[in-house]
Amino acid sequence: MPSKLDQLRSMTVVVSDTGDIETVRRLKPQDCTTNPTLLLKAAEMPAYAPLVDEAIAWGQTQGGATEAVVDATCDRLALNFGAELSKIVPGRVSTEVDADLSFDTQATLAKARRFIADYEARGVGRERILIKIASTWEGIRAAEVLQKEGIDCNLTLLFSMAQAVAAADAGAFLISPFVGRILDWHVKAGQGPFTSETDPGVQSVREIYAYYKTHDIRTVVMGASFRNTGEIEALAGCDRLTIGPSLLDDLAKDEGVLERKLDPAKIDVTPAKIVLDEKAFRFALNEDAMATEKLSEGIRQFVKDLRTLRGQVAKRLEGAKAA
Repeated sequence: MPSKLDQLRSMTVVVSDTGDIETVRRLKPQDCTTNPTLLLKAAEMPAYAPLVDEAIAWGQTQGGATEAVVDATCDRLALNFGAELSKIVPGRVSTEVDADLSFDTQATLAKARRFIADYEARGVGRERILIKIASTWEGIRAAEVLQKEGIDCNLTLLFSMAQAVAAADAGAFLISPFVGRILDWHVKAGQGPFTSETDPGVQSVREIYAYYKTHDIRTVVMGASFRNTGEIEALAGCDRLTIGPSLLDDLAKDEGVLERKLDPAKIDVTPAKIVLDEKAFRFALNEDAMATEKLSEGIRQFVKDLRTLRGQVAKRLEGAKAA
């Protein structure tokens, strides 16, 4: 019997949710996605010192540890990892725009365009990259512009149907609804216990999947942020699933039967079409306490980790200058 991971790969594109290059090499996912938290962890591993050292050496040539140089050096570090990952996975690598730009459409556009230009200068075509942007109204508007420029986007930190509808209307290539973080909120609120079938994160992705397939929306649904293999199995058949290394290992060791749960040809419900302008989007998001809180929390956490990374880079740049 093939492992559940192999069975999952037969019905879903499996994406690795890590910045650890050796883990990606070992698990052989189709795509790979990172975020500031994962990048921070990977940058602290001795195995990747050459990628960090190269970015720092480049930063030294840019005129000192100013805010602009530190920011540019962090960008270079992210692209160093992304370029290495692109050599391993056959599909896409997601590179995230700074979380502190989540409410600035123009700055997000500028950063995304620089990322793509830098990747192309390294010989990595835009067809191999997804620009990862938080699913705020401003982020979604940036994605709309980028998609028209041929730059595909991954709208992340997505917790609600309102965000999913707005992302689809913007023509986003892919969305990343966060299954586990939705579950976390409901558990913290004293709800449950939940099974894989009643898990609110699983239900959210299933509802979005049904809406997209019913209305022939091409935006890819990629479930993310899993807490256990039960959530993954309950979404078998989803367009894509991005999974952390430990859960990928668990699935690889399990030789039980994996049942397909999502199938575009077997949609049980026919959701009505939803129309959202900015006011309707903001109101719908505000009405959803879970989505509002988890979106804000997610941005804050990514900003915190990004600031930590910037601090480490600044110290390295200052130390190199003193030496």
